[in-house]
Amino acid sequence: MWLVAGLGNPGDAYTDTRHNIGFAVIDALAARYTISLKQKTSNYIFGRGFIGDQKSILIKPLTFMNRSGIAVRDALFKFDEIENFLVVHDDLDLDPGIIRIRKTGSAGGHNGIQSIIDFLNSKDFIRIKIGIGRSERIYPEKYVLRPFNKKEKPLIDEAIETAADAVQEILARGVSSAQNKFH
Repeated sequence: MWLVAGLGNPGDAYTDTRHNIGFAVIDALAARYTISLKQKTSNYIFGRGFIGDQKSILIKPLTFMNRSGIAVRDALFKFDEIENFLVVHDDLDLDPGIIRIRKTGSAGGHNGIQSIIDFLNSKDFIRIKIGIGRSERIYPEKYVLRPFNKKEKPLIDEAIETAADAVQEILARGVSSAQNKFH
């Protein structure tokens, strides 16, 4: 079984912000594969179903971005049948809409990823990073909480669907296949 975690911040105020692109991918996967995200723990919302022929659990942390590790760790302990997991998140250092897939690595300044690394005591987990761009005028802490502009929105909508495709490819054929197909 796979655990697929999309990072973001809970609450309506954050729904369409750059930092919540991981949540948007989870929503796209849930809609595409008819997985209901109505179950809830104190740390995350989740749903069970199949992505292709792979049994999967989708989660959206309720712990806010900087504490994402709590939700991921709790889900990994709760569902002891999980064999693999991946995380979908935003990346300031990639242009809007660009997708990169990694098997492991540092947090790269991303507090949600750092939280997962800290709580799992491991950096060895698959990541799908979606570029949100960077502003030269706005501090990153404020920039990630802003919505995409009209020019970026079509790129981001396409990236969300492509990231959902990448999740399916990873689950079906592995990380290398997904990297070859989506980079």
